[in-house]
Amino acid sequence: MSDEVEPGFVRVRLDLSYDGKDFSGWAKQRSGLRTVQGEIESALRTVTRSSETYELTVAGRTDSGVHARGQVAHVDLPAEVWAEHEEKLLRRLAGRLSHDVRVWKVAEAPAGFNARFSAIWRRYAYRVTDHVGGVDPLLRGHVLWHDWPLDVEAMNSASRALLGEHDFAAYCKRREGATTIRTLQQLSWERDASGVITATVRADAFCHNMVRSLVGALLFVGDGHRPVDWPGKVLAAGVRDSAVHVVRPHGLTLEEVGYPADSELAARNREARNRRTLPGSGCC
Repeated sequence: MSDEVEPGFVRVRLDLSYDGKDFSGWAKQRSGLRTVQGEIESALRTVTRSSETYELTVAGRTDSGVHARGQVAHVDLPAEVWAEHEEKLLRRLAGRLSHDVRVWKVAEAPAGFNARFSAIWRRYAYRVTDHVGGVDPLLRGHVLWHDWPLDVEAMNSASRALLGEHDFAAYCKRREGATTIRTLQQLSWERDASGVITATVRADAFCHNMVRSLVGALLFVGDGHRPVDWPGKVLAAGVRDSAVHVVRPHGLTLEEVGYPADSELAARNREARNRRTLPGSGCC
């Protein structure tokens, strides 16, 4: 598959954020439910006075209720449309979009850029509090309340066994034909002065429900229901464990997406499209 933009079109990068509370995820749905993709594509069509919808490609599709602070997407616009609207597009989108989704930057993308396949990592944060009184009402849409005291040191110890390249089938919702091999680059927990505990999770990519499943397993370690070595044993087993709870989406935020230097975009696109296998796993 080529990342060449069709003649007469310009690839535009959009940096955006949204509160996922009232969205049924990123991706458009036939049912007509409100989605982030649908909202932005509709706004683009309106502000550019276009008769057709130009489809967005996103760095990471988020589920219903999940937030994003550092989401990235691209769209291919006819060169004449981009030339006419480039200077005022950001302001016009601000006036058209609902207040729970914002586009912060629009710019012509470098050659070979693909919001999804060019990315070399995605960083998420999951926020939770074990305060006996519950969640600060001003944070309730972004922080999970866990009704048991949590041992952050134990959660960090358990997290270390999950780092690196593994088949995360035990922590993913399987999708037909999709691999569950990922490289988990960071998984760490930190409690701030207010008592909110943030899990920072960074990987080259994530499979469906991976972050929320990892968090669910590690919360069980933190509250003493499972031993420190349990999440690693679940990973090694390679199958879904009914004891792994997929935590609620509202505590999860896509914080940032990383890309290589412009000169490395084409190579990264090819690499990201290759079906992954673990060393020694054979070819078929």
